[in-house]
Amino acid sequence: MGENSLPAKTRELHSHHFDSTIWNDFRFRDDDIVISTYAKSGTTWMQQVISQLLFSGEEDLEVAEMSPWLDLRVPPKEVKLPAIEAQTHRRFLKTHLPVDALVFSDKAKYIYIGRDGRDVVWSLYNHHLKANEAWYDALNNTPGRVGPSIERPCPSIAQYFDEWLEKDGFPFWSFWDNARTWWAIRDLPNVHLVHFANLKADMASEIRGIADFIGSPIDESKWEQILEHCSFDYMKANAAKSVPLGGAFWDGGAETFIHKGVNGRWRDVLSAEGIAGYEKRAASELGPECSHWFATGKMS
Repeated sequence: MGENSLPAKTRELHSHHFDSTIWNDFRFRDDDIVISTYAKSGTTWMQQVISQLLFSGEEDLEVAEMSPWLDLRVPPKEVKLPAIEAQTHRRFLKTHLPVDALVFSDKAKYIYIGRDGRDVVWSLYNHHLKANEAWYDALNNTPGRVGPSIERPCPSIAQYFDEWLEKDGFPFWSFWDNARTWWAIRDLPNVHLVHFANLKADMASEIRGIADFIGSPIDESKWEQILEHCSFDYMKANAAKSVPLGGAFWDGGAETFIHKGVNGRWRDVLSAEGIAGYEKRAASELGPECSHWFATGKMS
């Protein structure tokens, strides 16, 4: 990508989850918002934030339905694209793709949420462990899957982390590809980076920054409602509105999908050697500035 050029799509990604070709047929609107993460980095939280900004603190929004995961291959694009085209509100879509597997718009607004990879894995493990037979059936048996099926996770989260790190995102997708491609375009005027830890530490300031970025003025009379509805406690209590299919794919329902939102749980499991090994790998894959931001939320 040149200094003044837009990112270009250079590849398609297919897996038990992905069908990136949907972006080739998607018709952008100039005010579209695209929410991007690796996975388990605050995607659902950001969808809630955007919905609250666009609808001024309204209750009972069907956020999961309003904000579909575009590149998830179920339902297929023949079903998904007409439904999105029919939406009349300002659209806010979700993706887990690296930049070079997207079709990139110079008019849409892109919000990328980063999180330390170790925290990602701890959240991802719960997501995978609690998935039920309907989840496996949808991902593995819906026609069109490319590549291996996804199987049940191993019983040890330490082993799960080791495999994820060794095989770069196994059994999902590459963390490093996702992280470095979004970091590379962080200075584009229509890209805004948010870190999970910063959103937790000062949600009010982060939400105001997001509102400015998407050009959605805050109704100050609704500010306290917006903050309440973006709180973890509120989202947990109203999880069925935010989680795909109301949480039908997970044992325990939607509240399982919205898990703890806690960072640093890996410190009680990983050895000092394991922590150092991850940090060395992150610096090698991402470079010192990018790896520092993903670990801390701070620009070095």
